[in-house]
Amino acid sequence: MRKALRWLLALTVLIGTLSTAGAATAAEPGPADIKDRLLSVPGMSLIQEKPYSGYRYFVLDYTQPVDHRHPSKGTFQQRITVLHKDVARPTVFYTSGYNVSTNPSRSEPTRIVDGNQVSLEYRFFTPSRPAPADWTKLDIWQAASDQHRVFKALKKIYSKNWLSTGGSKGGMTATYYERFYPRDMDGVVAYVAPNDVVNDEDSAYDRFFAKVGTKECRDRLNAVQREALVRREPLKKKYEAYAAENGYTFTTVGSLDKAFEAVVLDYVWGFWQYALIADCDEDELIPPDAGAATDDQIWDSIDTISGFSFYTDQGLEPYTPYFYQAATQLGAPDIRFPHIEKKYIRYGYQPPRNFVPRAIPTRFQPTAMRDVDGWVRHNARHMLYVYGQNDPWGSERFRVDKGAKDSYVFTAPGLNHGANVAGLVPDQKAFATARILAWAGVASSAVAQAKPLATFDAKLDVPDMEREPTLRP
Repeated sequence: MRKALRWLLALTVLIGTLSTAGAATAAEPGPADIKDRLLSVPGMSLIQEKPYSGYRYFVLDYTQPVDHRHPSKGTFQQRITVLHKDVARPTVFYTSGYNVSTNPSRSEPTRIVDGNQVSLEYRFFTPSRPAPADWTKLDIWQAASDQHRVFKALKKIYSKNWLSTGGSKGGMTATYYERFYPRDMDGVVAYVAPNDVVNDEDSAYDRFFAKVGTKECRDRLNAVQREALVRREPLKKKYEAYAAENGYTFTTVGSLDKAFEAVVLDYVWGFWQYALIADCDEDELIPPDAGAATDDQIWDSIDTISGFSFYTDQGLEPYTPYFYQAATQLGAPDIRFPHIEKKYIRYGYQPPRNFVPRAIPTRFQPTAMRDVDGWVRHNARHMLYVYGQNDPWGSERFRVDKGAKDSYVFTAPGLNHGANVAGLVPDQKAFATARILAWAGVASSAVAQAKPLATFDAKLDVPDMEREPTLRP
């Protein structure tokens, strides 16, 4: 009997010891420092940490599959940045749809919710490009899967609510991510996101350019654009000298003449995309009498707004991933020029295929945007779209129909491709801010106040739009 009791006591002590050891192991904390926690994510590596008051800012690389359907068939390093505030705060997932900046910045939703920000470079923009590059793996589903993988990896660290956001192509990217992975984010804030549902139907853009701004401004811009084509030969001589001086070539687009016309035809679109109606009165920017202007004045105006360097091989190369996507899935606008006689236009708006090197094959997929558009209209949940009244890209936009829940489309009066929540009329601004705060899961008292939780920082709060070359969303 005593032996039995001693054995039972020993067993109890042993079990207790094992249980205590197990509890201690389970409660063992992970790395305390946020840098160590980030670097504990498999596939994450540090490039640089940059100090910024009130934050920790990290530039990182993350190992991604080239093909998410076949992860074993190669990987590449995707650039990512983390603006760390506090793991107890919401997190905003930002992408421009192009390269990622490696300088600290804060998107509008990040300021509104006073949260962390994870920013991701879009696949195939350098340095986030597989080598060798299999361009067939550059599509909206693969890119959405990049975001999904990053989210799953970092959600273990940033466990509070997540919102996705982006401007222009970044707004498109946030939308596609939501379409393919609708359970990841708690809300989406998409700025000035084009939606080219039917690639061959672009009459909405023609209607926009017939009414935008004032007649006086439209006439002034149209006159300069037409005059540049009337003076094609003397301006091309300036272009030849400019190209020779800077070592520019034109293999991709095909000729200097094609590049010249492409730059000129971007002019009116470029003005409304990035300028405001008040800029039309700037004589140094827009010559008031195009016919009486010098060649240099016409050149300078076109160059300032459109940029003669862009359709060179050197200007196009960084944007090859965008043009590839436009030629395969996204589509691209095509507009008419009723103020210019046909004899002056040789090529018209050239298709994106013209801006992709011939060695890279493209095939357009007409169902890709139709699928996304239908999904947003009928299934959107916690999605907010903001457009600018005077932005050409808003001519074809996303819509939400009866099937959508707690989703909205607003237009900022008088604004361009840089439209944001702050530019909405007061009632819509307050409503949109409150919805963003609610989706982020902050305190109800903060939602009721409907104001950004973080104070404005002139260095950190850069506009949520990077100026891309004209006619790139």
